[in-house]
Amino acid sequence: MAVSGRERHHRRSIRLRGYDYGRSGLYYVTLCTQDRACLFGEVVDGGMHVNHAGSMVSDVWCALPDRFPTVALDAFVIMPNHIHGVIVINDEATPINDKDVVGAGLVPALDVVPVNERATTRVAPTLGDVIGAYKSVGTVQYTRAVNTHGWMPFHRRLWQRNYYEHVIRNAESLSHIRRYILDNPQRWHEDRYNTNEREGTE
Repeated sequence: MAVSGRERHHRRSIRLRGYDYGRSGLYYVTLCTQDRACLFGEVVDGGMHVNHAGSMVSDVWCALPDRFPTVALDAFVIMPNHIHGVIVINDEATPINDKDVVGAGLVPALDVVPVNERATTRVAPTLGDVIGAYKSVGTVQYTRAVNTHGWMPFHRRLWQRNYYEHVIRNAESLSHIRRYILDNPQRWHEDRYNTNEREGTE
C-alpha cells in the first residue's frame, strides 16, 4: 500500500544499524511531549502562538550551536505538543560546506559507516548527544518554571523517551522536509499529534 509523504514523516524510524550518527550530515528530527500534552501554545488560524514554555524550548533549541560548536540548525517549528527540526552535524573529518546547509549541492548520499570504523577521537557529538542535551536542558528549565511561574506540570517527563529521526540524503529531500516543517501549523487540524482534534471527532 502506498504511503503518503505526511505519513512517512510521522512514522517512527528505526536507527540505521551500524550508522555513525556523529558523522557529517543533516538529520530531520521530531520530538513529542510525554502523552502528547499540549504545553507550548496553540495554533490559531493556521499560525502557531507559542506561550512562555514554547518560547523557552525554542530558545534552548536555538542555543544548541553554542553548546555544540560542530552543530548548525536549519528549518524548525514548535507545535503545541511537539517540535520538528533539521540538525546539521559538521564532523571535521567529513566537513559540510556552508552551501550544503542551505541545500545548494548538499552532501552526497550518506553511506553507512560501521561503528567499529569510527575515529578513536570523537570530534563531533552524535545526534543522540545533541537531542539528549536538548531534552535535559529544556526539562530542567521547564521544571523550574512549574515551581516559580506556575507553568502546567507534566506527567513523569517532559519529552517522550524516544524520538523520530531521518537522515537527509539529498537536496530534494531537504527541500521537501523544509516545506513540511514550515507548513506544519497550517496542517494542525489534520495532524496525528493533534490530540484535541482527534478527541473532538470521536
